[in-house]
Amino acid sequence: MTLTQTPAETPVTRPAEVSDRARHERRLGLTLSAPAFVVMVFVTAYPLVYAVVLSLYNYRLTDPSGKEFVGLGNYVTVLTDPVWWTDFTTTAIITVASVAVELVLGFAFAFVMYRILAGRSLVRTGILIPYGIITVVSAYIWRYAFQLDSGFVNQWFGLGAFNWFGDRWASLFVITLSEIWKTTPFISLLLLAGLVQVPEELQEAARVDGATAWQRLTRVTLPNMKAAIMVALLFRTLDAWRIFDNPFIMTAGANKTETLSFLAYRQNVTLVNLGAGSAISVLLFLTVVVIAFIFVKGFRTDLSQVRGDQ
Repeated sequence: MTLTQTPAETPVTRPAEVSDRARHERRLGLTLSAPAFVVMVFVTAYPLVYAVVLSLYNYRLTDPSGKEFVGLGNYVTVLTDPVWWTDFTTTAIITVASVAVELVLGFAFAFVMYRILAGRSLVRTGILIPYGIITVVSAYIWRYAFQLDSGFVNQWFGLGAFNWFGDRWASLFVITLSEIWKTTPFISLLLLAGLVQVPEELQEAARVDGATAWQRLTRVTLPNMKAAIMVALLFRTLDAWRIFDNPFIMTAGANKTETLSFLAYRQNVTLVNLGAGSAISVLLFLTVVVIAFIFVKGFRTDLSQVRGDQ
């Protein structure tokens, strides 16, 4: 006689069913975004494909007859060149430093714009003014403010003849500071949109339960703003990663302040080396895609965890 043991039944986790309203909102979102997506693909497809094709050739605009197919040779040259990795590091430093500070300041500004009662329109307008200034104009303002001959920063802080643009780290500090000043209003506007979506009933319930202001912030406000925070971080990270104007105007890439976009410009426009320049542009595009994929993947994982908790 044999004894057959029946294994303990394990609970089967079923995916949460999507409501009719959620399906309708998804269809509506796809319908509204489809025309813009088609136009974007139509406009960018040809330049992108042509850049990929050019990156496979050793091609200088000054020597059209010397065009030669080299396959992935340009990519190998770029990725083994210390200049690429120096510019990569510079771009990463500016991106991480500026986005981190902007997130903190942006949330503070968003909270002020949300809570203030008297003069709300005036305060919001004042906070958003820097973002309305053209980036090139903003870069020139910061350049003249920190220059030795025309600047007033050294005089205000008693720094004498300190040359802000004569050292790598001082130059990066000014460039990053100008980025923070210019784009913090943008990230605060996105965070404000998320802040107004937090139900006031949850805040009131947490207050009744005796939660402190910090506990309400970390356990009520921020968890309900995850989508807005993710969107703000994604947009600003991609924008900061492609920074060009400020280093171009302030330092012209000197003292190891050249960014990846600046490197692509220098190869394509200054040196008219379309082969290597296109390879750099394609690599820059791929890094943008990787960053976007990481953010989207993280957002989906976080969203699935939230649904699982519910």
